[in-house]
This record gives sequence, structure tokens and C-alpha cells, in this order.
Amino acid sequence: MQYLVFVIDDTAGLATPEEEAAIDVFNDRLMAEGHWVFAGGLAAPSSATVVDNRGEEPMFTDGPFLESKEYLAGFWIMDAPDLDVALKLAAEGSKACNRKIEVRPIL
Repeated sequence: MQYLVFVIDDTAGLATPEEEAAIDVFNDRLMAEGHWVFAGGLAAPSSATVVDNRGEEPMFTDGPFLESKEYLAGFWIMDAPDLDVALKLAAEGSKACNRKIEVRPIL
């Protein structure tokens, strides 16, 4: 089963060098144990563009869909045999990046 693991941030800054190093160690472990599928950091919400093509013409709006104090700063896609393992890995990822994490199964 695959899980999408969101990194939730509430700061304006990027990861510190120490956080980046801890994330690298965590990523290496995910790869070594066969849980790694893909991961990436995301640019600031101010760089977002919302696309809505439900009407006559597509609409493109600068900025995030929702204004919020918290935003998605990055993500992992992980392979795990079950939710318990995914949650354990997510807890370790949260510790590594020093941010909250949200876990969702990929259907």
C-alpha cells in the first residue's frame, strides 16, 4: 500500500541545515528499507496558481487556494504494508523535519 505523507509547516523559513541533514538520514533509511517511492519539497504558497476549468473558460488565480497559517511544505510517498507502519514512519519523518505530518492512504 502507498501513503501520501504531507509535511505541514507554519513558519516562513526553510528547513535549517540541521533539519535538512536529519531529513537526508531519514530519506536514506526509507530507501534502504524499501519504503521510498518519491519525495519533494514545495515552494512557498505565494508561488501557487489555482486552476479552475469547471466553467466555460479556465480560470487561473495567483496564490494558494486557501489562506492559512499552515501550509504544505513537502511530501513523501511511501510504501508500507499497513497503516501502523506508515504512521510509525511518519512519526520518524516528523521528528526528522521538525514539523507536523499528515498521512493519507493512496487509493
